[in-house]
Amino acid sequence: MQATKVSPADPADYDMRLVRRALARDAGAFRTIIKTHNQRLYRLARGILRNDAEAEDVVQEAYVRAFANLAAFRGDASLATWLSRIVINEALGRLRKRRRTVAMPESPEAQVIRFPLNPSDDPERTMAQRQILALVERATDSLPDIYRMVFVARVIEGLSMEETADLLGVRPETVKTRLHRARALLRKALDDEIGPVLLDAFPFAGRRCGRLTRAVMGRLGLE
Repeated sequence: MQATKVSPADPADYDMRLVRRALARDAGAFRTIIKTHNQRLYRLARGILRNDAEAEDVVQEAYVRAFANLAAFRGDASLATWLSRIVINEALGRLRKRRRTVAMPESPEAQVIRFPLNPSDDPERTMAQRQILALVERATDSLPDIYRMVFVARVIEGLSMEETADLLGVRPETVKTRLHRARALLRKALDDEIGPVLLDAFPFAGRRCGRLTRAVMGRLGLE
């Protein structure tokens, strides 16, 4: 008997079927839920905590809590939204606890936005991409909490205005205002960092320099 295909036009039905399978202890259902939502949940947790290791811990704890209370899922919101709210609450709880104690050192290798880096690229291009990545991550981390959460949800995770408002429990107009402010603050932070190093932009060295040198020497019959 062939498995019934679920129409992508009915995500709510798909969510409920997946939840029922998980409640029946179907390992494949758990795996599907985790793999489907890992990136969004990590980014949301990371956006609150600004620490890779803590964000991973929070996502794990959130999954455990969610799966322990999976029977409470009624499909009023999407499974993604339901899980995201659990992660946000877990992350905010961790943040409050951290602030009551000694502040944890932040990871110097934080990664919020992942640019596709191709190892076969010119090393200088790859290095430039990594430098841009680091700049954007630091600038994002510098945003105040209320603006950073909106920016992570809307820009990094790509949620709609309505989805972000529903997720954070605010009005769409508030999301729009906070996003505008977040972008302004981010531009200023990037301007402050990038301005002093613009004289080093567009380096012509390494492979490109060597390639051009060989080509010219070859045309001159000196290679």
